[in-house]
Amino acid sequence: MITSALLADPDDEVARSAWRAAVVLVPEGEEHGLAVGLATQLGRGGRETRLSLSRALIALGEAAPPVLAAAATDPDPDVRAHAVATEHLWRDPEAGFESAVEEAKRVVALGGAGREG
Repeated sequence: MITSALLADPDDEVARSAWRAAVVLVPEGEEHGLAVGLATQLGRGGRETRLSLSRALIALGEAAPPVLAAAATDPDPDVRAHAVATEHLWRDPEAGFESAVEEAKRVVALGGAGREG
């Protein structure tokens, strides 16, 4: 069992391994709960850690967008930017993480939450 303590382990490598394993092992119907748990780690670490978390969230499929939308309004600009970047990747996986991060930073700096229209 992947515990919430492992998902939030202070060692980035341990946490990243836990994220990957949790996504593979999540019981059917519990994807939303896992997405909520993973979202508590948004804004954490450097590029590789953030990309790993984004990939884990995206792998949860339809459970991710509502959780990311909520995180895109977080008071912490790092959390907001990471959530928006992950939303961009979810919608357009071919865009690449770097361009998604840059777009997210721009959106957050302008005070938006990353949704069009």
